[in-house]
Amino acid sequence: MGIVDEDIERLRSTVSIVDTIQQYVALKRVGRNWVGLCPFHAEKSGSFNVREETGRYKCFGCDKGGDVFTFIQEIEHTDFPGAVEHLAAKAGIQLNYTTTGQSKERARRKQLVEAMDEAVEWYHQRLLTDADARAARDYLRRRGLAGDIARQFQLGWAPDDWDALSRGLGASPDVLQSVGLAFRNKRNKMQDSFRARVMFPIFSESGEALAFGGRILPGSDDPAKYKNSSETPIYTKSKVLYGLNWAKADIAKHDQVVVCEGYTDVIGFHRAGVARAVATCGTALTEEHVRLLKRYASKVVLAFDADAAGQGAAARFYEWEQQHAVEVSVARLPQGKDPGDLAQSDPEALQQAVDSAMPFLGFRLQRTLNSRAVDSPEHRARLAEEAMAVVNEHPNPNVRKLYAGEVATKVGLPVGDLVQIAERGSRHPAIQVTPKRSTGPMENA
Repeated sequence: MGIVDEDIERLRSTVSIVDTIQQYVALKRVGRNWVGLCPFHAEKSGSFNVREETGRYKCFGCDKGGDVFTFIQEIEHTDFPGAVEHLAAKAGIQLNYTTTGQSKERARRKQLVEAMDEAVEWYHQRLLTDADARAARDYLRRRGLAGDIARQFQLGWAPDDWDALSRGLGASPDVLQSVGLAFRNKRNKMQDSFRARVMFPIFSESGEALAFGGRILPGSDDPAKYKNSSETPIYTKSKVLYGLNWAKADIAKHDQVVVCEGYTDVIGFHRAGVARAVATCGTALTEEHVRLLKRYASKVVLAFDADAAGQGAAARFYEWEQQHAVEVSVARLPQGKDPGDLAQSDPEALQQAVDSAMPFLGFRLQRTLNSRAVDSPEHRARLAEEAMAVVNEHPNPNVRKLYAGEVATKVGLPVGDLVQIAERGSRHPAIQVTPKRSTGPMENA
């Protein structure tokens, strides 16, 4: 499939490369050029140059350069058609495609995304203005999620009404059902999928509205605290991360991403000044998520109980570290506190948890070593076995041997013995302990 060449050239002549790049980079006029800090690598002096007359940019630090389409491809991590469509949408230019079938497919996707965009705004306005949203506004205010935060993240309110959205949005029943906003009930009437819930819109990395997460208010008798959009033609849970559209610039800047469990966790990190946080959407972290994040950063910090899923999850993390060249670490949050709570009570603790994140294996090992007393040879031996079972989950023998030294220090066994266990890589190491023979008390003569 291709976009008609005339449309591409019309877009090229219409769009200002300086105006486009200034949406991402602070530029200053220097002679005939515009100069700023390169968005593609860390630097302190501006070596990134843009010239309007030629429609080109060039960084003399990392050597990246090109035209406005190349820039959007790089900064938005998209392909050429995606860059053209991104710029066309901004400029209000209708594109034509060379293949009719694929043109219809793209037009259908655009129709669905536009319906979701309208739903985001509809729910948002209900939250801001409707009388029946007062309890939702009070709840968000108590959680520190009202005002500018609600506007930044476009939070919304789904009224406690059977079909308020279906009647108010103006989209066709077919579109509403296709994107999961409504369904036909037993009476063959359109019924809204979300009712009496605070709404968290979920966007693609480029900012397309794709889905929603809805949370009940405290005191609701609905057993489902959260309800998430089902998968649709535009939404696949394993390939989408909540908050990536807001976080990607900070992720690239720090070469680090913080992965949370929920929507309010992401917002909490943003409030604490850690704007590189994302969350999975009601699913476990997947390899597709890791591939997506690897395009922006090589360091992944887990801000949830990463040990709870056990050995299966650990094996996946180690595999991803090797296959995708990422470093997985864990932010240790205070016991019983989630990022949303800490953002209000102690935002510096959130920042510190990220700054002091431990390698994933180190985190698992520390938890194991702290789980048992070392007040007898038998207890030390048992702890050594449990700890080495954790160490030996890691596929790299050199990493295993280095962590074996930590175990040896804790339990008081010779380092060489545990290094041998690490070299073998047994998942069920056995450590023999022979207690000293007791002679018992002397009998009275």
